[in-house]
Amino acid sequence: MTNLTLFSQIISKLDRIKFGKLVKEGQTDKHQKGYNSWTHLVSMLFCQFAKSQSVRGISNGLRSATGNLNHLGINKAPSKSTISYQNKHRDWKLFRDYYYHLLKSLGQQAAFKQVKFKIKSKIFLMDSTTVSLCLSLFDWAKYKTSKGAVKLHTLLDNDGNMPAYVNITDGKTADN
Repeated sequence: MTNLTLFSQIISKLDRIKFGKLVKEGQTDKHQKGYNSWTHLVSMLFCQFAKSQSVRGISNGLRSATGNLNHLGINKAPSKSTISYQNKHRDWKLFRDYYYHLLKSLGQQAAFKQVKFKIKSKIFLMDSTTVSLCLSLFDWAKYKTSKGAVKLHTLLDNDGNMPAYVNITDGKTADN
């Protein structure tokens, strides 16, 4: 059984064919040895998801996941100096163009039509969820003897999906 990480599942959703076409058009892999544009993209995405503060964090983080690098489409974890050099010298326009491609294919389109209801009065959507909290930090959020929680009730305006009303109650009412 293969242990796929959440990060590798996210990377698998990316369109590598389109990325390869953009790399060919921009010739961003020309004269590169071992550290191609895809590895650079995966490294920068890892930086964002892992909230890395430095190139050392990126390099060490990818190096610690050596068993899963083949699922990410890269052979080995890049070194700190390689990441730093590529951040300085690789053309950023490749990543901008790929971002706009992903926005069109995966994101919400501006041309998305909102369903119009034939109801003349204003429509509100109501949702509620229980948010678990650590009882030792939030002693006021009583839920169970060893667990804390609050219940968040939200009333959304259908026209703009903005909250019209939010009510937070203690965890005692969370089961109701």
